[in-house]
Amino acid sequence: MLAWSEGPEANDLHPRGIRGAVADALHGHADVRTACLVDPEQGVDLRGVDVLAWWGHAHHADLDDARAEQIANAVRGGMGLLVLHSGHHSKPFRALLNASGNLGGWREAAEVERLWIVNSTHPIAAGLPNPIEIPHEEMYAEPFDVPPPDDLVFVSWFAGGEIFRSGAGWRRGAGKIFYFRPGHEAYPTLHHEHVRHVLQNAARWCAPEAP
Repeated sequence: MLAWSEGPEANDLHPRGIRGAVADALHGHADVRTACLVDPEQGVDLRGVDVLAWWGHAHHADLDDARAEQIANAVRGGMGLLVLHSGHHSKPFRALLNASGNLGGWREAAEVERLWIVNSTHPIAAGLPNPIEIPHEEMYAEPFDVPPPDDLVFVSWFAGGEIFRSGAGWRRGAGKIFYFRPGHEAYPTLHHEHVRHVLQNAARWCAPEAP
């Protein structure tokens, strides 16, 4: 598995950046290496990668179009793609879904998010409480410009009354895509026990199925 983020988003909460926090969450559950935008090939070395976890924020446009197409083709060929938080505006996600990924609104106010499981039989929901409560997060609001999900697992409620489809999956070709909304860099969300459990379940779900 490859955990990718733009870099250099290291801070006191994420001393190894977001990619490091994702790798830590999956430690013991997957063999994970990390990469970022300033690495050779913009960190897009997909040799031996079964699942790519992607977190982006401010530099979506800096990814070369050829790299984005390389990722999209790998997904169509069977690689899993786990898209986190602001990755809804990444080039690979938009290309695979043929959508803008735009939101109805957002608010960075460190408010409570309740992540409700709406499909308790889905493998990504296994072993999780309902709801998952995240004490401080950034708000995203519907409408979310994506095609209807093949799998809808989580819907978020925020303190202002907004809702958002925060855990949704699609199939493209032989590959699976799962978008998971929590994970703002200013909050310790990626250290939350149940969020880490979601990442572990999602990585397993996204992995290529045996032929």
